[in-house]
Amino acid sequence: MYFCTDFKDTVICSKMQRKTLVRILSVLLFIVSFSALAQEHGMELKEVAPGKEGSKTKKEEIKEFINHHLLDSHSFNFFGSTDEETGETHHYGFPLPVIIWDEGLHTFMSSEFGHGDEIVESNGKYYALHHEKIYRTDAQGTLNYDAEHGDHPTNVRPLDFSITKSVVMMLLTGLLLIWLFRSLAKSYAKNGSIPRGIGRFFEPIVLYIRDDIAIANIGENKYKKYMPFLLTVFFFIWFLNMFGLTPLGVNVTGNIAVTTALAIIVFLITTFTGTKDYWKHIFDPLGDGMPWAGKILIYIILVPIEILGLFIKPFALLIRFMQT
Repeated sequence: MYFCTDFKDTVICSKMQRKTLVRILSVLLFIVSFSALAQEHGMELKEVAPGKEGSKTKKEEIKEFINHHLLDSHSFNFFGSTDEETGETHHYGFPLPVIIWDEGLHTFMSSEFGHGDEIVESNGKYYALHHEKIYRTDAQGTLNYDAEHGDHPTNVRPLDFSITKSVVMMLLTGLLLIWLFRSLAKSYAKNGSIPRGIGRFFEPIVLYIRDDIAIANIGENKYKKYMPFLLTVFFFIWFLNMFGLTPLGVNVTGNIAVTTALAIIVFLITTFTGTKDYWKHIFDPLGDGMPWAGKILIYIILVPIEILGLFIKPFALLIRFMQT
């Protein structure tokens, strides 16, 4: 690993560090890909009996279990086991606080739902958990289903502000980022801007975001005020995706609420901090290369498209981000 004497002017050093980082990440990617490929080919498929409908292969059962495990939930379950003799399923994890508003504030722990098998009474009202959604019900837990859609209850749903598994992971990632970069800042201040320890790994990533993303797209004069946001979003998403590769069952960026929030933040920043050149490109995309008399007819169609693009681009990106 290479050392840099100055964090601001380390062009040659940062290139060498990037090459080292690329090699490390390439090896890690190869190991993860090889492991996933071996698991896929190592699955034994269950024979489907002819004429026996509803049978699933072992691969389909595993995929269904994984998809269910990755869903957001009101409890944090690490894994479960089924007793072959009794057929009972045992869950291993910990409950999370449920916070709902239904004509008043209601708080209790998710363990009271008993993994969806129990009815919870709170301040004279009864609630049931169905597919990780909370519905108001009666003392018997009656759910009224939509005749057209089948498995969609029509019961009243209270406002849910619960601390779910995704919220826990976002809070944990946020605290991890605060601790990590405070430690890196202290290390740089103590060692005269020379990276030490894990700082040697993160410095080329920070330099890449600064040189190849911020300066290249924003400009050298104005990139600095956007660096805290760019670094926060980059490492926040990256760390969450790294957690998603573990057996914890975390899929935070697969939640449309998370990607929508990120898209709204980016939209507000670009809208309220856009320069005159940015807005000129929206309302005068052809610039000064053509007289206004020749541009008016074109702009009748082109300018509304540019304005719609302000909203379509974040929406398209949040959908694509959620699906990846």
